[in-house]
Order: sequence, then C-alpha cells, then structure tokens
Amino acid sequence: MLKQLAVFVENQPGALRQVTTIIRDTPADIYAFVSFDNPEFSIFRMVVDRPEEVKEALNAKGCISKVGDVIAVELEDHSGGLDKVLEALSESNISIDYTYSSFSRGSDRPIVIIHSEEAYETEAVLARKGFTLLNDLKELGRSHV
Repeated sequence: MLKQLAVFVENQPGALRQVTTIIRDTPADIYAFVSFDNPEFSIFRMVVDRPEEVKEALNAKGCISKVGDVIAVELEDHSGGLDKVLEALSESNISIDYTYSSFSRGSDRPIVIIHSEEAYETEAVLARKGFTLLNDLKELGRSHV
C-alpha cells in the first residue's frame, strides 16, 4: 500500500502553485496527482515520496493536509483493463471512494490509484485475483515539481 497526501487548496489564483513550491522546497517528488474542486476550495491529492515530511512542511505554512493509504494497481494496457479491476472489486462488494491514474515509466503500463475505506480488504481481493499491486514508489514514474 502507498501513502497519499491530500491538501486543501483555496480556489484562488496561485494557491496551487504555493503548494507545489512548498513540495519543491522540501524537496520531494510527486509520483501521481489529481485535483478535485469544490466551489471554495479544491483537494489536491498526490502520491509523494516522504509524505509525512511534506505534510509537516505544508502544515507549517498554514495548509491543511493529511496522509492516508491508497492502492496502486498496474492495469493491462488494452481496452477493458480498468474494467477488470472494477469487476473484481464489484464482485467482492468493495466500495471505491475515488480513483486517479498514473503510469509506470519503467514498463509504460497504466496505473490506477484507488482509495477505499476498506483498504486492506481491497488490497487482499486484488492480490488474490492476480493483479499487480505497486507498493514501492520506484515502480511508479516520477514527475519533479
């Protein structure tokens, strides 16, 4: 299982840049990210190396952030790859809160990042069904901030 950092970012010009500058200055690498917006703020979720250190740096600058577990699953690189993962979870009655994507630069295969309240059960189901789970950031591609 990987750690994800979630940061609340005000919907104002330059606010997301302030977050990425703090990450750059920590310094840390972002391996996957997504931003979901609401009327007044967005949630910038990312898989980073050293998530606890980044969280501390962000919190010291007045940002609200938290670290949680996510699951990274390598997908088959053809039509229906994501559907197979979702089918396995659906058949096991696993609820998914959200997903976002990345890819492994080493293999050029797509990766889906999954968040579920039942993280350990979700991980166990996927492993039992033969999916490749990525538990090491070296297996993901890297994007320097």
